[in-house]
Amino acid sequence: MATVLSVSGSPSVSSRTGKLLRHLDARLAAQGHEVLPLDVRAIPAEALLGADFRHPAIVEATELFARADGVVIGTPVYKAAYSGVLKALLDLLPQYALAGKTVLPLATGGTTAHVLAIDYALRPVLSSMGAAHIVQGWFTLDKDLTAHEDGTLTIAPSAGEALNQVFDRFATALDRAPLLAMAG
Repeated sequence: MATVLSVSGSPSVSSRTGKLLRHLDARLAAQGHEVLPLDVRAIPAEALLGADFRHPAIVEATELFARADGVVIGTPVYKAAYSGVLKALLDLLPQYALAGKTVLPLATGGTTAHVLAIDYALRPVLSSMGAAHIVQGWFTLDKDLTAHEDGTLTIAPSAGEALNQVFDRFATALDRAPLLAMAG
């Protein structure tokens, strides 16, 4: 099975984006994948904003990316783009940190006006970082995600169906990645 790095690019502790990622992490783990969660907000601001490549938290994050076979990147959408903390981290990673990896981009936001943020803001960056395969991402409206105090998440049925399809495509791509690498 694959090792999957699950990156939450939300600056908020009570983020729906983070809860959605942890929900998907549980599904990946149930399928036998090793899941490594990474909340970018936990990386010290001075390391991110000071571009301190040698800071232990940046070194650790870089090592997590290197170790992963697949990466799920989730972000809230602000001003039609992915979050600033996620941008800061991606800028500090090696140019080809996603080389050979299967990547699933996910975004959450308050309005469908931001639905194209994945394709026009995030996907080009992931591609430039060498991702072997970027699975079609998905945008989920905040109103379709209900976070409960016990940490659980309820996803509206229509959004849940779409997320299941996206998740299944990612899981299939993860399973195929070793076969494609051997054939290449």
